[in-house]
This record gives sequence, structure tokens and C-alpha cells, in this order.
Amino acid sequence: MLLLWWITRKAGGLGPVLSTPSKFKTTNEFLHFFIPSLTGMVGFWATVALNIPDFTRYAKSQKAQMVGQALGLPTAMTLYSFIGVAVTSASAVIFGEAIWDPVVLLGRFNEPIVASIALIALLVATLNTNVAANVVSPSNDFSNLNPRLISFRTGGLLTGVIGILMMPWKLLTDFQSYIFGWLVGYSGLLGPIAGIMIADYFVVRSRSLHPADLYRRGGSYEYSKGFNYRALAALAAGVVVALVGLLVPSLRWLYDYAWFVGFLVSAVAYTLLMGKAPLVQPEPAPANALES
Repeated sequence: MLLLWWITRKAGGLGPVLSTPSKFKTTNEFLHFFIPSLTGMVGFWATVALNIPDFTRYAKSQKAQMVGQALGLPTAMTLYSFIGVAVTSASAVIFGEAIWDPVVLLGRFNEPIVASIALIALLVATLNTNVAANVVSPSNDFSNLNPRLISFRTGGLLTGVIGILMMPWKLLTDFQSYIFGWLVGYSGLLGPIAGIMIADYFVVRSRSLHPADLYRRGGSYEYSKGFNYRALAALAAGVVVALVGLLVPSLRWLYDYAWFVGFLVSAVAYTLLMGKAPLVQPEPAPANALES
């Protein structure tokens, strides 16, 4: 909000900012940019969508988690998106070029106090976002691999080290490599996972789960020594179809819709594969199975 107030004041108010004309001359030009951008944003939030149970499991009721997500995600992101668009548009008015990176934009400030406050706010926002979206889930995953040796804190440290080794600053070299390369690319990996999970719950199992079976051998989710090869095959099918557009130019549209394509292909493939194999019925749990 501070950044929006400062830059719109410099640009002469919201009028000049919101009146900046579009660079797209035709609808096709707009769609060519909009569709992969939409896929990238869906991929951006797909991480939180898949690991939201890490947070909602602490909710007191179903209503509580629904209200919390409704207020915290769509409402907040609509505001943040408007601020991002307005600030970028204002930078074009002031500096003659659209500056999308807030760090680069802050470097153009000639007011040390405003710049310092904005940098601190940016740092806090980045830490809060990364802890919630990018650290909690992998920390739990690493810890669950071997709880006796890997604690949640150790899992967080491993996540941080891997994050640095991935050199994220290279992904942010320019917005095209970040959105059309990174976000759209990994959305083709996350879409199939979401498709399998939703198809399994709503179609294959008709919203019937056996939580106790998640923690014991021989239950509904044991499959073949703990691996559901039908799900793995469906996952591979979704990923391959979603990313094939990178190799075949004529099928580029599959990559542009990577999350949606991967979601649908994996969901359909999983439903068909599981339909041919009867589900394992849960065995009666021992009286002391869930104790301790």
C-alpha cells in the first residue's frame, strides 16, 4: 500500500495510471499472452492448493477453514493484484518503462525513508509468504521420511538449502522466464497431482475415506507395498501430455494450458485405471491400532 501511495502520487494520481493504453492491438495478441499467464498464476497457487491440509487440519470446523481461505486468499490476492498492476503502470508513466520487479523499482526511489520502509515491508512479506507456501509442506515431507532422524526444523533447513541450490535469482532474471518458463512448466507437474487427488476422492471413492487405514498396513491405501502404480501411470500420462508442447511446436497450446491439460488427462486416466481394479476393502483395525 505504501508503494502504491508513493508511486501514484509521483505519477499524478490514479487517473494517469489507469488510463495507460494497452500494448495489445488485437484480441489474439492479448490471448497469446493471457492464456499462459493464467496458467502460470494457477500453477503459482497450485502449491498452496496441494498442501493446504497442512494448515486446515488445525481448523476448529469445516466452516472455519472455508471462511479463512475465502478471506485470506481471493480477497487479499485481488487487492495485491490490483496494486501490482497499478504500480507497474505508474512506473511506465514516471520512468518511461514498465518495471515489474518491486526490488528494481525500489532502487529508483530517491527518498531514503520511503525506500527503507518499503524494503522492510517487502522483506517481511517475502518471509511470511515463503514460510507458508514453500517451507511448511516440504519440511513435513522431509520429516515424515524418517521422523526419528529428521525433525520439522531440520526439514526446514533442508528446504532452505535446496531452495538456494536451485538459484531462484536466475528464475527472476525477467518476467518471461519466470512466468512462461518456471510457473507454467511446473504447473504441468502439479496439475496431474491435483487431478488424481480429486478424481480419487469424488469419483473413485465417492467421498468415502478411511483415515485409520492411512496409518496401518493392509488397509485401503496399501496397494502394492505402499505404491499405487495406477496412480503413477496416470501421473506420468498427465505430465507427458502437458509438457509435450515444449518439444512439438504445433502442440504448444498443450504447454500453454499445462495445469489444466495435466489435470484433465491424469484425472480421466486415473478414473479409468482404477475402475478396472476393485478397491481394497479396509480390514478391521485392531483394538490398540491407533493408541499411543
